[in-house]
Amino acid sequence: MIGPQRPQIVLFGSSLVQGSFSNDGWGATLTDLYARKADIVLRGYNGWNSRRAVKVLDQIFPKDVVNQPSLIIVYFGGNDSMGPHSSG
Repeated sequence: MIGPQRPQIVLFGSSLVQGSFSNDGWGATLTDLYARKADIVLRGYNGWNSRRAVKVLDQIFPKDVVNQPSLIIVYFGGNDSMGPHSSG
């Protein structure tokens, strides 16, 4: 029998989130720190920005799900903050 569900931490953002498990990145560090304490869920999408993310929030984080995440870390625009972008 499986015990009680662990807390869920969701990493949501762009390429810096998507790659956070590579080369001992910050996502990998969180997974190591919370091993057997919480489930780390990766929802990082290369090339995404906050405008695109807002359009799919209800799909990625449905309101009717019984077990909601305990923590959501949102990180968009790290690479884009260096200068003007064609999307405005």
